[in-house]
Amino acid sequence: MTVLADVERAVRTAAPHALVEAVRGVLEAAYGATSVQLHLVDYGLTVLQPVGGGIPADRPDEALSLNNTPEGRAFGSQEPSEREVRHKDAVDHHLPVTVRGERLGILTVRLPADRSTAATTEELTEVAELLGHEILVAERDTDLYRRARRVNRLTLAAEMQWELLPARACAAQEYALGAQLEPAYAIHGDNFDWSADAETLTLAVTNGMGEGIQASLLTNLAVNALRNARRAGIGIADQAALADQALYEQHRGASHVSTLLLRFELATGQVEAVDAGSPQLWRQRGKNVERVELEAQLPLGMFEESDYVAQTFQVEPGDRLLFVSDGVYAAVSPRGELYGDRALSRAINSTSLLPAPMVPRAVLRELAEHRDAESLDDALVLCLDWFGRKDDGTSGDMHPYGGPGALDS
Repeated sequence: MTVLADVERAVRTAAPHALVEAVRGVLEAAYGATSVQLHLVDYGLTVLQPVGGGIPADRPDEALSLNNTPEGRAFGSQEPSEREVRHKDAVDHHLPVTVRGERLGILTVRLPADRSTAATTEELTEVAELLGHEILVAERDTDLYRRARRVNRLTLAAEMQWELLPARACAAQEYALGAQLEPAYAIHGDNFDWSADAETLTLAVTNGMGEGIQASLLTNLAVNALRNARRAGIGIADQAALADQALYEQHRGASHVSTLLLRFELATGQVEAVDAGSPQLWRQRGKNVERVELEAQLPLGMFEESDYVAQTFQVEPGDRLLFVSDGVYAAVSPRGELYGDRALSRAINSTSLLPAPMVPRAVLRELAEHRDAESLDDALVLCLDWFGRKDDGTSGDMHPYGGPGALDS
């Protein structure tokens, strides 16, 4: 624990852009580490991008695949892994950098073989988690880590959308969440949002009409109006109504936003839902996959002072919910074939053993094969695995993959 305390002291006193260097200094002194390097996953969830220096000469200073590299496999499994370094009597430790379910990247620490013990691996795992927390804080004051995440330049609309998101994954005793937007570097109006407290989880999946900056500005207004109402402590039907008023007041019905809004009671699994537009909700319960049909209500901002009514349904431990925008289920192949319900149901089944944070990427990969071309249309997938809560306050029956992050992608 002394090493962890030293790392904590070092990163909290380091400049925001110098966190890796601070960690490197402590691990060199404590364990004789010969290299310490950080890779962060890019916006498209395709590669791990290097951050800063510290990369040994025998390793490439370039992006690493998530599919066929030791770092990528450790990222997918969310388990620390070790690999012997040929001819160097050393071991590379690949450690997930993850914060409350949000998978940021991989910390790789090269140690002499005689210092690579189980106890050391456990300490390094805690160091990687601590580094993840400090990166999220440091991002307020430096662009270093955001720059490292991008393979290509983001469009301005995409920059606005990514800044609006809460994260791409989140985990608690009762649930695990994962979401992804495509095209990651040119997203327009699709968005997701969530917030949880001790008793509830609130989710919003949003699709703003239009393209480019206009779609992004419209969605930004809608999401912040929903947040403002949510933080006032009111129910989701009134959240929708207040956001509807804000959008109508600004655009007088000329622009509107499709939103699916849900509120989960963590203790019981009871869900309130307002379906105000095009996003769809699908449920996998055991081997059965079906769309959850909700009462269709008006998109936000279409008419003045629309009334919204919340309906209820129940989720059970082991349920998987998938939220998709029309850019998924309405996608068309080069031959004019609609992706549709059958293909979406098949994609949900084929990803059933993946942890929630990896499902959106896998579904969107199957969608890309269907389209057989890069699309300019937004596509959003959000996956929620519901574990539930037992009477003693702990989580209930787990999904067959055994909980968040149990399987490699």
